[in-house]
Amino acid sequence: MALTSRALWLVLLGIVPVVLRPTASTVWLWLLLCAVVVAVDVLLAPRPRSLRFERALPTSVRLGESVSSSLLVTNPGTRTARGLLRDAWPPSTGAELTRHTLRLSGGERTRLTTALTPTRRGDRIADRVTVRLRGPLGLAARQASLEVPGRLRVLHPFPSRKHIPSRLAVLRQLDGRAAMRTRGQGTEFDSLRDYVEGDDVRSIDWRATARRQALVVRTWQPEQHRRIVIVLDTSRTSAGRVGDAPRLDSGMDATLFLTAIAGHARDRVHVIAGDRTVRAHVSGHDRAALLHDAISELAPVDAQLIEADWRLLASEVTKVGAQRALVVLITPLESSALEEGLLPVLPALASRHRVVIASVSDPAVEALRLGRGTATEVYAAAAAERTVGLRARTAGAFQSLGVEVLDQPPERLPLALVDHYLALKRQGLL
Repeated sequence: MALTSRALWLVLLGIVPVVLRPTASTVWLWLLLCAVVVAVDVLLAPRPRSLRFERALPTSVRLGESVSSSLLVTNPGTRTARGLLRDAWPPSTGAELTRHTLRLSGGERTRLTTALTPTRRGDRIADRVTVRLRGPLGLAARQASLEVPGRLRVLHPFPSRKHIPSRLAVLRQLDGRAAMRTRGQGTEFDSLRDYVEGDDVRSIDWRATARRQALVVRTWQPEQHRRIVIVLDTSRTSAGRVGDAPRLDSGMDATLFLTAIAGHARDRVHVIAGDRTVRAHVSGHDRAALLHDAISELAPVDAQLIEADWRLLASEVTKVGAQRALVVLITPLESSALEEGLLPVLPALASRHRVVIASVSDPAVEALRLGRGTATEVYAAAAAERTVGLRARTAGAFQSLGVEVLDQPPERLPLALVDHYLALKRQGLL
């Protein structure tokens, strides 16, 4: 039960009889009368649990975009339902105008809409729907909080998707759809055609030439169906923020961009996200379904405040298959964490696969290195130099094992990683 402001005014109205007859019995009689009137009003108010609710909600939305959650409220009773309804959501959902005025006659229904603009990735679950229905006198109301299930998955914004068309154009040139197929190391046989002046004589197929009694050459295309394994580190080092976003989100952007391009190249892509536990594992051959699944499965993954178990993650790479693959490890270049965790397992991994380490660098550190104006800035520059030196030492240790290291700011890392992948395909090194 909830009292309204009218109940307070009704009690204050008792000043009049108290002034006319200033006795204790007058006060008690008036309070008793108010209690009886309020009780009657509560009894005549419709029960909130008698209303029926249906929620209409999209399954997902990209971070930064807006959607609407609709509640279809039906009054199956005969009494008019007057009051307020609150459709509660977690603060990170960015719900606007969650309180709605409710007036439903018997047998009527209405649709109440709440705008949602999420501010964080992951699954956002609707809280309870609270309904407060007033009695006919408006002195008191019945109130109840009801479970009306609703789940909204907030997806990664994937800002690098705007670069997909330009990289697909490069890919089309590589696989021969926009350029002549060429002969080269590590390429796959495509077809036979008649020899024309200028063709490399090493591409002549002498058996086919003997059969046709005319010179025939082989054409080649870049290798397809290569295996790409992307390991996304979700340990404590990925929780650090670069600008307004965690390093993990920047790593996800690079993961999704490489997944999109490699999927179009018809390579077999496996995405593994984890720390001491595998948080998500996505694989597939259908390029559209692969990217969709990767975006959806990675959406609820958050950085955990624990160290990464690189032996576990390396074993997950091994489980994918014994075939040589391009293994991309997306992890911050934190010397203390990687030199103790990743470095011991990296030689065995690099001996079987081509390994690339992709790391998100912080542009603010580079800005601090340039500060020399005050004593404070000099100390900050010295700390930044030490940080850069440690990262360079760690990168050098990895490169000595034959591992490529890409250390780029958040907006550059996805492009650098995909360009490196395309360069490897161009050179036939996958």
